[in-house]
Amino acid sequence: MIVIEVDEEFKGRVEEDVLKAAASKTLNECLDEEVSLTIVIMGDEKIRAFNEQHRGVDKATDVLSFTADYLDPDLGHRYLGDVLISLPTAESQAKERKQPVRDELQLLVIHGVLHLLGYDHLDEAEEKEMWTLQDRILELLGLDMEVEGW
Repeated sequence: MIVIEVDEEFKGRVEEDVLKAAASKTLNECLDEEVSLTIVIMGDEKIRAFNEQHRGVDKATDVLSFTADYLDPDLGHRYLGDVLISLPTAESQAKERKQPVRDELQLLVIHGVLHLLGYDHLDEAEEKEMWTLQDRILELLGLDMEVEGW
């Protein structure tokens, strides 16, 4: 189960079904089991606070992932964790990349879910593996995006 939570100020500005589709495609490419996760759409100040509290970085960012990885007793399957996305940062990045915000949000969902699944980009080998998978999922969603410099 994929839960989408959108802060009140951003209601109506995101297509929840598109976010769910991006998360589902990512999970289907990487897992053979049913899992749950939550995607939260928020503002820069809120994500900045999470970034400072959990990473020691006092600035807004586009996406953060918080792994939980426990068995949800109500659902009977694993709960992977939460993906937090800043809509204002996503909008700014979309403008810089000259692409729709919808596409940028899908990219951020894919990126965040891959982090929940244990992928990272701390060194060149990890980055290549994660970027290759990310590009494949974008392609499966029909998105042709050039993404550089995370």
